[in-house]
Amino acid sequence: MPAPSKSVLTLPNVRAQAAVHRASLIVFEDPKSLALMQRIELIAPSDANALIVGETGTGKEIIARHLHDLSARTRGPFVAVNCGAFSETLVESELFGHERGAFTGATVAKPGWFETAHGGTLFLDEIGDLPLPLQVKLLRVLQERQVVRIGSRKPVEIDVRLVAATNVHLEEAVAAGRFREDLYYRLKVAAVDLPSLRERPGDILPLARHFLRIYGERLGVRNATLSPVAEQQLVTGHSWPGNIRELENVIHHALLVSKGRVIRPEDLNLASLRPRTVSPSNSNHRELEAESRFRSALLALFEEGGEQLHLRVEDLVINTAYEYCHRNQLQTARLLGISRNIVRARLVQSGQLLAIRRHAETVETN
Repeated sequence: MPAPSKSVLTLPNVRAQAAVHRASLIVFEDPKSLALMQRIELIAPSDANALIVGETGTGKEIIARHLHDLSARTRGPFVAVNCGAFSETLVESELFGHERGAFTGATVAKPGWFETAHGGTLFLDEIGDLPLPLQVKLLRVLQERQVVRIGSRKPVEIDVRLVAATNVHLEEAVAAGRFREDLYYRLKVAAVDLPSLRERPGDILPLARHFLRIYGERLGVRNATLSPVAEQQLVTGHSWPGNIRELENVIHHALLVSKGRVIRPEDLNLASLRPRTVSPSNSNHRELEAESRFRSALLALFEEGGEQLHLRVEDLVINTAYEYCHRNQLQTARLLGISRNIVRARLVQSGQLLAIRRHAETVETN
């Protein structure tokens, strides 16, 4: 049977009133996306563990939910957990549960997310951030289909399909000793490679029109459209490092500043999102000048002294890079050559971001 010309994912009861609408409906029209959907339809009915690999903002949770909805577990719970949202001491309790009195503050017994997802699907996002000791315990759970709560010796049987996601190359993490090879292969039974938005340009305009409709309704701008030049800029004028999430924000901003119902190139503000570059002819000279100015600034700070000077300098570097990258965490991490979670943690610590922890949520579908 020939592939359809377009695929629309609509996920019931998912944040129906949420401000972010990409998690409830995504339109796929690019050939790469249609091929991806066909692969998902093949692997969804099984109970095999799945690993979704894709950049931040590409819609990995959407794919995980779709795998769940197409499986025999669709009437069971879908539980989404961000492994990077919990400290190393807390993540074990969150995943596997604890008994009353197991540690200070454990006033009542609490099941973990594995138990909560019994009969359904557990989605572990940012699996690459899971500490090595927890990777060992996760591997044992997948092998034995049992969990043992902290403070207990009694195993609890579980029936859970695990879907994991990552925005890092786990092969490199395995080679560097940061991720267990045996766990990697157990997770990668059914692999899903989610292309970035720049790799599937056929999705850009359908997504843009979707966000125009959604945010147009919210802002009272009915039947908003894109001018031909604006459409061309969206498709060819930007590399979309933030993927679907970035496109959504661009369209939202355009509707806020547009003077009419037709979105024009200046409303998109894509020029300010382009990477700042220097020509090769003077790049070395400018680098030397910049390093000299930075060294002078450091010497001035050293003269002043004060407490926690090293942390203050690090915060200054990260916060400045964050502003340079237009407050984009992923671009900041790439610029500095560190992980996005380190950037996020330092921004929270310095007060640049609210310390919001994304708690897992359970969605029951009947």
